[in-house]
Amino acid sequence: MNETQKKVLKAPKKDLWKNIKRHFSVYSLLIIPLVYYTALKYGPLVNGQIAFKDFSPIDGVWGSKWIGFANFMSFFHSFYFGELLRNTILYSLAKLVISVPLSVILAVALYECTRNVLRRVVQTMVYLPHFLSWVIMYGILLALLAPGDGMVNDIIDFCGGERVDFLTTTTTFPVIVVLSDAWKEMGWAAIIFIAALMGIDGTLFEAAMVEGASAVQRVWYITLPSIKSVIVTVVLLKLGTILDAGFNQMFMLYSVPVYSVADIIDTWVYRQGLLQFQFALATAVGIFKGVIGFLLVRVSNTVVKKLADSSLI
Repeated sequence: MNETQKKVLKAPKKDLWKNIKRHFSVYSLLIIPLVYYTALKYGPLVNGQIAFKDFSPIDGVWGSKWIGFANFMSFFHSFYFGELLRNTILYSLAKLVISVPLSVILAVALYECTRNVLRRVVQTMVYLPHFLSWVIMYGILLALLAPGDGMVNDIIDFCGGERVDFLTTTTTFPVIVVLSDAWKEMGWAAIIFIAALMGIDGTLFEAAMVEGASAVQRVWYITLPSIKSVIVTVVLLKLGTILDAGFNQMFMLYSVPVYSVADIIDTWVYRQGLLQFQFALATAVGIFKGVIGFLLVRVSNTVVKKLADSSLI
């Protein structure tokens, strides 16, 4: 490597340090997130080695015996593995298919609304459920769906139908899970789409109106294509958490009668890893979920980039 090449390689480093010194007050804002991710995200990765060990609290992380992929095999060969994987993926995909379109529709509806008071009231109402814990949401669902005195069952009984125990019936429980998640998170998820809609050039709508385009045509040919990249990004990020079907929600809603359709990987890990102190097994499952999520994001990102010319990276 000659002197010219060395200077070319050193130039970006010098420019970076100059920028840091010049804008130190701005760069200093990175200190807090860097400390956060280093201490709470990357630091614990060192302890992830217990997934490959016969972990014992007495021996500690470093003193425990290496057992290779035995913990992973224990999970894969579990009697409930197929059922857990099926339930987790189906719930995640159902939530993705339902929540994203509903969030987009809600965002477009709020964006197109010309009555400021109505828009603010609706925004507040749809945002509020996100800030409620699943403990409170369970109480609301119980008041609505309880077989004895629930509002929905009272209406069914008044119309001459038979009362249904929605939360302990295997046919209705999955529907309640998906719809309640959409109800809770739809408004909050719409925020990012509303922000994207605010960036659309208003002259496009004016030109479309001059050409005689209807409101539906403006949404279809201008609004949705303009936020396509944002929709793709949200979908790709959600695919990365496809094996996270919502532990808090399931933990509050599920019960023994619906275990066959309600038990997911996270609830199984809670029972096996925490209640039975199998920390190495729980860590192995966490690594498994992370690897699958990473691969899904990479593969789906490549496919979408080729088909739709839009990608996350």
